[in-house]
Amino acid sequence: MITIYKTVAGKLVEQKRATPGVWIHAVSPSEVEHAQLIKWGVPKEAINSALDIDELARVEKEDGVMFIIIRVPYFYGDQVDIPYNTIPLGVVTSSKWIVTICSQSTELMRESRKSKEHPLNTKKHNTFILHILYNTAKLFLKHLSSINHIVDNLEDRLSVSIRNKELFELLKYQKSLVFFSTALKTNELMIERLQRIKLFQKYPEDKDLLDDVLTENLQAMEMTNISGNILSQMMDAFASMISNNQNNVIKLLTSVTIVLSIPVVVASFFGMNVELPFQGHPIAFELTLAISAVIAFLAIWFFRKKDWF
Repeated sequence: MITIYKTVAGKLVEQKRATPGVWIHAVSPSEVEHAQLIKWGVPKEAINSALDIDELARVEKEDGVMFIIIRVPYFYGDQVDIPYNTIPLGVVTSSKWIVTICSQSTELMRESRKSKEHPLNTKKHNTFILHILYNTAKLFLKHLSSINHIVDNLEDRLSVSIRNKELFELLKYQKSLVFFSTALKTNELMIERLQRIKLFQKYPEDKDLLDDVLTENLQAMEMTNISGNILSQMMDAFASMISNNQNNVIKLLTSVTIVLSIPVVVASFFGMNVELPFQGHPIAFELTLAISAVIAFLAIWFFRKKDWF
């Protein structure tokens, strides 16, 4: 689907035609739309790269057209193996238009169109790119906050009862943090490349906004690393708890087995067909039971002293 916008009186207004100064937003374009983008002058390689789910963040500039890939966060849902992941967003600029291409309809673009703090302006391409980068970093922070909240709830549930379900849930979000960390690192390298080509040196407000972008991206990276380390340590702690609980169960079962085997040993001993103590005594059976009980209670006392019971 292709949607065209233009900044009119400071607001984004949807357009029907691609005229100079517009923003063309393509989401999972069809073959016809793919051909239309190429007709408007968007490089075919840029379109294919933006739709490649594994494409890393990078920037290229050739023949007056600049092409940027940004890794943006995307929420696939709680029921999938990796709830939070990242997908590439392609930004192509020329002297006439700015084009964004993505394989999914993202929260980033929906929120960016509504943003009042950092509104998208189709007439200022460099500022447009900086606002996209800034909103991307802010969205990473928003999703990180959601992940931390979910992990806290899982931790509370695991503190009551350690089950495989909650452990698998933690593993899912640990994977999400790994993908977030990788994406933020590649975005940082891409932003550094933009700095080296001095793309945002023309206007002072762009320089200030670039500093804000770098700060937000660095904060997102730090939060991702902290959350990842905490979650990793939590997983190690729960693994140790599981191992400890398993050892306790084995000790208990071993103790019970030993205690229950004592009467069997005594009964086997007195059941031998040879001369034995108390053989002719009228309460020999009761004495045998008493001996078994005394030894069993001594074993129980010993195991309780060793904290096995």
